[in-house]
Amino acid sequence: MLDPGDNNELPPIPGKRYFTISEVSELCGVKPHVLRYWEQEFPKLRSVKRRGNRRYYQHHDVLLVREIRSLLYIEGFTISGARNRLMHEPAVAEDQRAQALALLAQGLEEVRLLLMTSDANPLL
Repeated sequence: MLDPGDNNELPPIPGKRYFTISEVSELCGVKPHVLRYWEQEFPKLRSVKRRGNRRYYQHHDVLLVREIRSLLYIEGFTISGARNRLMHEPAVAEDQRAQALALLAQGLEEVRLLLMTSDANPLL
């Protein structure tokens, strides 16, 4: 398990739609029982339950778990303090979403330019 005080050691999040609780546990460096507890304490954190009541998390949930982990383990917030911080600072998440969309748009533009040059060049 990762050192609870270091968010820089966390592995990159793969481009999947859904993650199991064990995958989120590995990606975020917290145990599955902690994730289940955080679901009770943080209203924004909600897993989708399917097939035999199994939990599945989406990409934004994994990002939220990492943010909660950072608030609790690195910045030293209490559970209630972290909950209040997340409720009163939606602009931070919105800013991160805007940055991610800008990076995605930039990547798509690069792909479009590559496709345009390969269409113009019959040797490719």
